[in-house]
Amino acid sequence: MQDLPAFLLAGLALVGSPGPATLSIAATGAAFGQRRGLAYMAGILAGLAVVMAITAGGIGAALWAAPGAAPVVTVAAAAYFVWLAWRIATAPTLGDLGAGRRCWPCTGPGRRPPTFVAGIVLSLLNPKGYAAMAALFSGFTLNAAHPVLDAALKSVLLLALLVPVDLAWLYAGAALTRHFRDPWRNRAINIGFAVLLLASLTATLLF
Repeated sequence: MQDLPAFLLAGLALVGSPGPATLSIAATGAAFGQRRGLAYMAGILAGLAVVMAITAGGIGAALWAAPGAAPVVTVAAAAYFVWLAWRIATAPTLGDLGAGRRCWPCTGPGRRPPTFVAGIVLSLLNPKGYAAMAALFSGFTLNAAHPVLDAALKSVLLLALLVPVDLAWLYAGAALTRHFRDPWRNRAINIGFAVLLLASLTATLLF
């Protein structure tokens, strides 16, 4: 367990830093409010638990090594993130909703926040998540005598660490929008988060 402090610090840096998942949580909070973003955040955590299991079991490495798998996953991730960014950018501003005003172009599905299932899908398609889990699970040992217990302990600790971190991102996004009550500023914040989300994915795929 001597690796525990270093593991927790590395986990905080890798999974709590700005990236596709955390920025999408903040963007959801800004676009829809913290209460309506909780289901999406829970989905991201559930999806990340699946990513941990895939990584710990060595399945992720085998899938990425399969011929043609990486381009398919990359295209699917890019398409999904573009769709999610569009929903965030076109979401009704909190000011519009509070005043009962119509807004553009936030008709149709844009009025609904990303769901629990949407959060799971994002985690499963997020390249940064797999890279972070691979680094954490292979770079640290908490119980050398029992590999299964070692992986389970890492997963529990990371999820316990992620809950308050992701809540902070969600509430930070919501607080930013509440600070700017003007609908046009709200719209600018939503669009800004959507652009940052796509930029974070691009940086993850390139580097």
